[in-house]
Amino acid sequence: MLLRIRSKDGNFRFELQPTANISELLAKILETAPDADPASLTISNQPRGNEVLVSTLTGQNLQTLGFKHGDLLFAAYKTRAAPQVPTTSASTAAADTSNHDAAKRPWEAVEEDGVDRYWRSQEGKIPRGRDSRFCKHGTNAMCDYCMPLEPYDAAYHTEHSIKHLSFHAHLRKLTPKASSSASITSVLPPLNPLSYKVKDPCPTGGHAPWPAGICTACQPSAITLQSQPCRMVDHLEIASPDIVDRFLQAWRVTGVQRFGWLIGHYEPYPDVPMGIKAVVEAIHEPPQEGEIDGLTIGVPWEDEPRIRALAAHSTTPLQIVGYIFTDLEPTEENRSKLKYKRHPQSFFLSSLEVIFAAHVQNANPTPSRASFTGKFGSRMVTAVLTGTEEGGIDVSAYQVSEQACAMVDADMIEASVDPGIVRVKEEDREVGSARYVPDVFFRYKNEYGLDVQKNAKPCFPVEYLLVNVTHGFPQNPSPLFRSAKYKIENRPGLEDQSAEDVLRQLAQAEAFDVPESTHGGDPHKRQALARLLSDWHLIAFLGTTGLINEDDLRVLVRTATAEDIERPTALDALLRTEGWLTLMTFAQEVAPKRPTNTGLPSGSGSSAHAPMDTDIPPDVFDQIARQEAGASGGSAGVRVCPHCTFENAHGGSDCEVCGLPLA
Repeated sequence: MLLRIRSKDGNFRFELQPTANISELLAKILETAPDADPASLTISNQPRGNEVLVSTLTGQNLQTLGFKHGDLLFAAYKTRAAPQVPTTSASTAAADTSNHDAAKRPWEAVEEDGVDRYWRSQEGKIPRGRDSRFCKHGTNAMCDYCMPLEPYDAAYHTEHSIKHLSFHAHLRKLTPKASSSASITSVLPPLNPLSYKVKDPCPTGGHAPWPAGICTACQPSAITLQSQPCRMVDHLEIASPDIVDRFLQAWRVTGVQRFGWLIGHYEPYPDVPMGIKAVVEAIHEPPQEGEIDGLTIGVPWEDEPRIRALAAHSTTPLQIVGYIFTDLEPTEENRSKLKYKRHPQSFFLSSLEVIFAAHVQNANPTPSRASFTGKFGSRMVTAVLTGTEEGGIDVSAYQVSEQACAMVDADMIEASVDPGIVRVKEEDREVGSARYVPDVFFRYKNEYGLDVQKNAKPCFPVEYLLVNVTHGFPQNPSPLFRSAKYKIENRPGLEDQSAEDVLRQLAQAEAFDVPESTHGGDPHKRQALARLLSDWHLIAFLGTTGLINEDDLRVLVRTATAEDIERPTALDALLRTEGWLTLMTFAQEVAPKRPTNTGLPSGSGSSAHAPMDTDIPPDVFDQIARQEAGASGGSAGVRVCPHCTFENAHGGSDCEVCGLPLA
């Protein structure tokens, strides 16, 4: 085959066999550039972008890499820093590249998420039934009217109101059909992450790096904001309504906004071709300072590594799949209803929230073998609890586009006073804070219905950076954590966690009387204990008490997230750990002591001198212990308003929020 090479040394043509190794092409290119550094040589199928180091392609032949007769390739390299013995022959060039035989291409070593591996193993086509009007064949045949559709079929998406392609449907659209049955390692990845930064150093090497100099080879191209063709996550599913209800309880009591990280996992989403959904199993609240109209948090927070490691050891490995925050404000006319603040005439996410979401997505990229860098995009979802048009509460879910992430990474945009407007920063040539801002455009329809392109400087609408994500709850909830009753972390003064409180709850459940399944025991106590322990907030807090070591804590989280937790033998592995025995020792110490019979002889005279407590049934002591435990939880004196559900801690007769009578 004939390959054309264009570099800064000129245009060249090389005759090679289709089965020739890439090292032969490298040797011929180096013959035309004696001062080139072989380790820095890159090739691409376009003048700028998609550059791949030739050293990462070692061992592949030209036909496997997809090169065809007459292809034009663009080569770039760096000049050697110190003069060396010139490479003048193909054998010398081949010897230089042999040192990189063990080097792998970066996308080959990527460990993808389980949902990605699942969709790579599936055909992914959309099945269709027999058309009674047009199909004239038998039951075992197929025609154009009933054959499966490709997952990126535009007509199907329009018919089912699916705005964005799923990530894997987008990959199928970009991947050539001829190589769809081949291994992913036999073709080059179709994706390349966006970058709006100035290339440093310049690929041409003809001038000083930015800000001292810039040229068309190193500066980013002009940006046209447009709708993203695909989305990394198609649906947000919250495993149980109790998760959101417990999260909202802090706002109902205090009236200040709250923030929490979504702990969950990713699963296939059947309602979108090759779709992916994020399933939320718990909400972990980091340290924060809530206010009436906002909140302050620190990212990353100190406890993040421990929480990530703990979540990863559950039966279904969990991770942080996004975050959620509240934006709730009662109306002035009726305090029992909420303001409808986020709608098409105002904004969905403010410019400050979009920039924060871009920072979070940039910090949590998705491992992917479909990208040259081994990472592409992010599956972090932004969820907002805000007021609806009817005055209720609903969840809205979004992601920000790859363009938004790239613009934030290049420090090009900032928030403005108007929440629905994003401001483009000015160019800066100061050393240490240099910022190059290319031209940014966006398109819209004017008052005459014409498609108009407009310069985005100095500002543009925030909607151009958003990607909608659907949300919902399952019809038959089956959460990993069966309980959400334990006190939530980082709610000082509202829900204070303590080791004494945990031990008191374990003693109240008589956990120390639950033996292994081989020794019998009360099955009702065993099931009640299993439900008590299946609580994310309880497990996360136990890791900070020092009462249970890391190995035993992993056994606890695996036991608490088991699918068959009510099985008699589900708790056996936990009951045998040293950490559990230590907990039971302390729980027995805080358990209420029941009076015992003093052994006085029975008779008419002895009954007059017997302690009075001996005549009280044991059930009464259990009731007293439960009342004391409830009073220590901080719920005494709190009255829930029947109109707006606000929890009033005062002794008045009217609700603090809506002003209606509490009786």
